Amino acid sequence: MSAEATLTGGCQCGAVRYRAAKAVQYVICHCRMCQKSFGNYFAPLVVVEGLEWTRGEPGFFRSSNMARRGFCRDCGTPLCYLGEDGGYEVSAGSLDDPSFGEPEKQINVGAKLPVYDRLPDIPHHTNLQGEAAFNASVVTYQHPDHDTADWPLPKGGHDE
Repeated sequence: MSAEATLTGGCQCGAVRYRAAKAVQYVICHCRMCQKSFGNYFAPLVVVEGLEWTRGEPGFFRSSNMARRGFCRDCGTPLCYLGEDGGYEVSAGSLDDPSFGEPEKQINVGAKLPVYDRLPDIPHHTNLQGEAAFNASVVTYQHPDHDTADWPLPKGGHDE
């Protein structure tokens, strides 16, 4: 991959933002720790160089002797994997443009859940009018997909 373009991203609420100088590799990890960390069947991760936190800092959970998992303490967004070697992998979904590239390989496939290979066969929702109407009624409190000078959390963004 070795994309030279600067990557930016952050959490859902905007409390934590980051910038990475370079994307090295895009992987999908199927290990059980990634499944738990992301609350998903797998974790899409981008190995990066030159990561800097530009707003706030993530909280970290030591998930093993080999890694810490970074997340937003306010909204819970999974943000990164920090290896013992100091190398970072950011969650692809936290990027401002998660479509910047495609995964190059899958790792820890021994823990891959069988449903993963069947995802394309699962029926797709076809009520596009109903989906569009629902989406039009949603008022988002999510941070936009770009850096902002300031981001006060809008009223209603946190359950009190």
